[in-house]
Amino acid sequence: MSLHLVSVVNSASLIHPGFSLMNFDGGVFLFGQKGWPKRACPTGVFNVRYKQGELKLRPVSFCNDSCYLPPLRCPAVTQLAPENPESCETEQYLIHGGKTPNNEFSDHLYIMSLESRGCNKKVTLQCVEKELVGEIPEARYGHTINMVYSHGKRACVLFGGRSYMPPGQRTTENWNSMTDCSPHVYLIDLDFGCCTSYTLQELTDGQSFHVSLSRKDSVYFLGGHTLASNSRPPRLFRLRVELLLGSPALSCEILPYGLSLTSAIVTRLGPDYEFVIVGGYTSESHKRFECNTVVLDDSGIHIMTRETPEWTGEIRQSKTWFGGSMGEGSVLMGVPAEGGQALSESNNFYIVKLRQEEELGQTCSQESTDQEQENSTPLEDSEEFYFSREPDELQDDDVDDDTYNEEDEEDESQTGYWVKCCLRCQVDINTWVPNYSTELNKPAMIFCSKGEEGHWVHALCMDLSEDLLVCLSQENTKYFCMDHMEVVQGLQTPPQKLLPVKHPPMKNQHRKVPVKLKMSPAKKSFIRRLFE
Repeated sequence: MSLHLVSVVNSASLIHPGFSLMNFDGGVFLFGQKGWPKRACPTGVFNVRYKQGELKLRPVSFCNDSCYLPPLRCPAVTQLAPENPESCETEQYLIHGGKTPNNEFSDHLYIMSLESRGCNKKVTLQCVEKELVGEIPEARYGHTINMVYSHGKRACVLFGGRSYMPPGQRTTENWNSMTDCSPHVYLIDLDFGCCTSYTLQELTDGQSFHVSLSRKDSVYFLGGHTLASNSRPPRLFRLRVELLLGSPALSCEILPYGLSLTSAIVTRLGPDYEFVIVGGYTSESHKRFECNTVVLDDSGIHIMTRETPEWTGEIRQSKTWFGGSMGEGSVLMGVPAEGGQALSESNNFYIVKLRQEEELGQTCSQESTDQEQENSTPLEDSEEFYFSREPDELQDDDVDDDTYNEEDEEDESQTGYWVKCCLRCQVDINTWVPNYSTELNKPAMIFCSKGEEGHWVHALCMDLSEDLLVCLSQENTKYFCMDHMEVVQGLQTPPQKLLPVKHPPMKNQHRKVPVKLKMSPAKKSFIRRLFE
C-alpha cells in the first residue's frame, strides 16, 4: 500500500466533498461538480485521466435521448452489474437522491450507461430517469443503494440517509435543520419501477453515511451516524432479500464485530467479493486512519485489519478529508490545503494504491464523501470551474493538448448570454432576474442582422414586449437593434419626391336645393290672411 501526491491540472476546485466516481469501459468518470454546469460541459460529467502523477479532466457529452441530470452531491450510487460476471450486458450505474447546488434534495432515480466510444476516444454517455411508482422514497442524501439477486430476479435496496424536517415541523428557526430518514428498507423493481417500503424490528434508528456491501441476496450495513443520538456505534447488519414469486421476504440479522465509521471510502479488488475500507471518521473531530479488508462469501462476512499507508503530516493534521474509489484498489483522496490562497489550490489530492504490483486500475467505483463537515450555504457561480475546449475534440494520449489553461478560458461577462450588447445594456450576471416568461436561467436574446456576421442583443435592452419577441422569433424576418436601425434606414434608397396632384372638387349632381315659389304681393297677402 502506497500514497502518492498528485496534481489536478484542470483546477482542483471542481473536485469537492460530495463528488462521485463511476467506471465505464476502463475509464473513470467524475460526477457531482461544484456549482451548476457551464456551457463548456452542460452535463457536469467529466472523464478523469491519470498519467504521470497528474489528473486531467475532460468534459463528457450525453446522447440526444438523455434526460437532464443535475449535479448531485452525496447521492446513492451503485453499479448495476449483471449477476453473471461473464455476461455481455452494458455497464450501468444507478444514481438516487443527492443534494443540488441550491441545497435541494432529489428523489429521482437515474440510470447512466455508456452509449458509445469513438475511434478518437470520444465518450458519449446516456442518462435515463426511471419513473417510480408506489411507496416512493422521500428526497434524501447520505444513503446507500445496492443490487440483490434471488431466484433469477433482481431488485435494488435503498436504506438510510438524511433529509429536511417534515413540512409540518419546519419553521423559520429550523428551516435548514436535518433529520434522519425513517429506518425503512425500500425495495425497487427496476423493470416496472414499483417501490415497496418494509419495516424491520432490528432497524430502529435511522443512519446515514454508512457503508453497504452486497453479494447475491444479502446486503451488509456497517457503521453510520445517527443524528438523534449524535453517535457512531459499531453496527453491523445483514439484510437478506428473497425475491419469491408472490411477495418478497426480507429478514434482518444483527452481527457482532461491527465497525464504528462514517463517510468511509470503499474500493473493490478485482472480480471477487473482496473490498477495502479506507478513511472515514470515528467521531466528529477524529478521522479514521485504519484500513480493513472485507470479504463476502457464502458463509457470511469477514472483516480483517489491513496495513495502512504512511499518512503524511498534512493528512493527519487536517480536520476533514474526502474522496472516492477509482477502482481496482485505487482511491482518490483530498484534504484542505494549508494556506492555499487561490481557489484552485484549496485542496491537495493523493492517490492511495492498495496494490503495489499493479498500475492504477480503473474499474467499478462507489463514492464516499465527507458531507457531515460541509457547510450547507449555496455555492457561488464564481467558484465554479470553466472549460475552454469542446468535448468532441480529438484526444491523443501522446499529446497534452487537453491541459486546462486559465488564460484561454472564455470570459462569460464578455461573451455569450452575458455580453454587453450596447452602451445602455441593463443585463448583469450578478443582478439579473427573469423578465419574460420564456426565460429560466439566462436572459432572452435576439439576433441583429447588421453587417455580414451580425450580433446578439438582449431583448430587455431593446424594450421589446413579450408578444413582439415571440412574433419575431417565429417569423422569418430580419431584426435590427436600436443602434443600427437608423444606419440601416440611411442605407436604403430615399423615396422620389413627387408634386402633389390637385384634384378639383366635383359637383354633386343630386344635390337637393330648397324650392322657391314666385308669388305676387297680392297672393302673399291672401295666403297670410288665410292662415291668420
